Amino acid sequence: MGTLVQIEMRSDLLAKQERLFSLLSEIPGVIVAYSGGTDSAYLAWAAHQVLGDRAIAITADSASIPASHKRDAEAFVRRFGIAHRYIETHEFENPDYAKNDANRCFHCKDELFTELEAYAQSHGSPEIVYGVNKDDLGDYRPGQRAAKIHMVKAPLVDADLTKAEIRELSRLAELPTWDRPAAACLSSRIPYGTPVTQENVKVVEMGEEELKALGFRQFRTRFHGELVRIEIAREELAQALDMEMAAKFSAIFRGLGFKYVTLDLDGYRQGSLNEVLRSSEAEGLISSSPTDFDAV
Repeated sequence: MGTLVQIEMRSDLLAKQERLFSLLSEIPGVIVAYSGGTDSAYLAWAAHQVLGDRAIAITADSASIPASHKRDAEAFVRRFGIAHRYIETHEFENPDYAKNDANRCFHCKDELFTELEAYAQSHGSPEIVYGVNKDDLGDYRPGQRAAKIHMVKAPLVDADLTKAEIRELSRLAELPTWDRPAAACLSSRIPYGTPVTQENVKVVEMGEEELKALGFRQFRTRFHGELVRIEIAREELAQALDMEMAAKFSAIFRGLGFKYVTLDLDGYRQGSLNEVLRSSEAEGLISSSPTDFDAV
């Protein structure tokens, strides 16, 4: 009985993939907003499978994207023969982005989609698509509002695909991104209200590269001025709760200029910096729609 259920589940999953392929086949050409994460990598692969050279993956060349993520993104497109290029974005020059209020992600995506539109207009006007999935519709995500304004399509949502399903389809397709830890731009590590600068996101990037070198897979470096708050996935937290490891954390982050080094005992969770937004919303200090939340 269990085997039959598994076969049915896999059949349903492959049917969703076929739905995605069908949706993409109706588009003459696409630009995939490609960060290199699990979702955008799967979408870029699917678009390439269906459209070949009529699909191109474009990555933002921004200080908010870690250099290691760019290297991983490049390795993926090389492996699968996907057309790829970078496009410069200038969100840090926008005061509305730099002030880092609850709409920061809107201004980031607005800048990205504006640049992608300009590229599209000079290259035959292909459709712009991005890798938002069905699960992303629940947290605070102002970037989705930018996508609607720019009429950017979300084929993964249209195919009714969840994050877990995208991971499984990626695994079946032997994509190395199938189990890649959740990722978000470096600016998401800076609490709302603290200005975002290329300097403080660089400090965050350096700290996270050091955590990766220590063997951790899922983590965040939360920048709180003189204090750093390290979030480690709960399944890896035992490794972090060690005096020898604590000494390594202290040496790394004091070396980056922090006066206080802390480990968050609740562990890593998506959207932890949005907790203050939810609290403020509950107190009537801000208003938002349920589809605006960003998981970071």
